[in-house]
Order: sequence, then C-alpha cells, then structure tokens
Amino acid sequence: MSAEQASTGLAVADLPQGKVRYRAAGPASSSRPPVVFAHGLLVDLRLWEPVAERLAAEGVRSYAPSLPLGAHQSPMNPGADLSPEGIAGLARDFIATLGLRNVILVGNDTGGAICQVMLGGDTSRIGAAVLTNCDALGTFPPRGLAPLFYALRHPGVIACLEPGLRSAMVRQGPLAFGPLSSASLDADLTRDWVRPLASKAIRRDLAKFARGVHPRVLLDAASRFGQFTGPVRILWGDKDAYFHNDLGRQLSEAFPRASLATVPGGRTFLPLDHPDEVSSEVLAAVRETVPNHHHVPDGH
Repeated sequence: MSAEQASTGLAVADLPQGKVRYRAAGPASSSRPPVVFAHGLLVDLRLWEPVAERLAAEGVRSYAPSLPLGAHQSPMNPGADLSPEGIAGLARDFIATLGLRNVILVGNDTGGAICQVMLGGDTSRIGAAVLTNCDALGTFPPRGLAPLFYALRHPGVIACLEPGLRSAMVRQGPLAFGPLSSASLDADLTRDWVRPLASKAIRRDLAKFARGVHPRVLLDAASRFGQFTGPVRILWGDKDAYFHNDLGRQLSEAFPRASLATVPGGRTFLPLDHPDEVSSEVLAAVRETVPNHHHVPDGH
C-alpha cells in the first residue's frame, strides 16, 4: 500500500495510458464477483461512493477509477488514445492490471457509454453489467448536450468556459450539473469536479475524448451486443432531462439477457440520488453471476 493510499484511501494504477487513481472498497478477498464502476464526463470516482459503501457492507469488493474525462487530477500521457474506444481500452487495461475476472461493470452517464463499448468488444473478463441512465445506441451525445460536446472538442473553448464554472450558481444551474440530479449537489464536490479544467493538459485530455463522441461509436458496439450472454441489468430514472425512458427500454432490448427497472423521479445521477436502488441492482447482478475467486495483487 502506498503512502497516498494509506492517507486518502486512494491507490494508483500505472497503465500504458498514464496513472489512474482509484478507490477500492469492500473485503480484499472474496468469492463474489468484483465490481468496477465507470463514471461520466466531468465527474470522478466520488459519484460512486454511496453505492460502494453499501456493496462493501454486503461483502462485495468494488473498484472506482477516476477516468480521464475532465475531472481527473493527473493528465494522461500525450500520445494516449482517449477516444471513447480508447477509454474503453483503458478500462480493460485497468481491470487486467488489477488481475480482476468475472467483473460486474457498472456505468452511469458517459460511463455507461464506455461500458457499452467494452461489451461490444473483448468481454473475457466481464461477467455482467449494470447500466444506469446513460448514452446509448444513437444517442451519443444527447441532443440537448450536442452544443456542449462540440465546444469541448476545442481546448481553447474549454479554457474560456472554465472561469465561469468557478461560480457555484453556474455549476448548479440549468446549463451545468443542475438537471442531472434530483437533489442539490454539494457545491464543494462540483467545484472539485471542474477545478482540473484549469490545467492545459487536462483540457487536452477532455478535448481528445469529446472529438471522438459520435452516434456511430455506440451503434457499432450495439451491433455486437448479441455476443455477450451475461446478465445486463438496466436501471433508469424516469425524469431524466437527457436520457429519456424509451432509450432505457431500447437499450434493454439490445442485449440477449437483459432486465429493465425504473426509478420514479430519478434523473441522471442515480448513484448519488438513489444509491439503495443502484446497489440493489448491482447485488442482483452479483447473484446472477457465477461465483469465481478473483485475484487481487498485493496492495490493492
């Protein structure tokens, strides 16, 4: 265990793309499948803390990496592929580096899109998936956020937007995090999420991802969903401003072995607003997945 891990609960995975911080929770050794979370754009691993705590109480080990989607603190290597397909590859490398198998992937928002790209590729280390409100099929990005994603393709535009995001009122407003949560988000948390945008290298990373966002990415992945025969559980908040109910239904119909449940009043950030419901779906996926001892390297 590193000094950083001991003092903050964080560890660092040294991947080909760069160093990725993550937090592990739950028993270090378990016969139950491990959970790996994928968050969305401009948030970090803390999105999953309420869910990780509940899973740990049930004896499930989980791993929450801070993906390089704009709220990460350490920039990736300049040559790293940070397109959606590249981030999916990074997530696979994260799983392999930690020696995890039979993984339950859990995705939200843009992280759900990353999970879908993974499910459309090499799934040898994946046992099941839980997808909450997220981009899917031809919705990448959501229509209401297309202008924002176009702006994020350009590091210079991000630099112009960053000073305004220092205002809590702007961050909580209708053009930022406001529509994503059914509760009032903690202002310090959202400030932490946007603070890395002051870094030129972080803006570069975010722009590289945004330039790769296109409906064809998820449509291409969906064309291969039939190859994944593990359980896929879809949990959808029914009051989402960007990811409407029909999208959740269509996503559930795209997999051979999927279920669909709804959260009344839920918006995009279900892991923060409705952690009990999300945890319940993850635990159901754990029960559906064949038990398998997973190797965890020393210190993780």
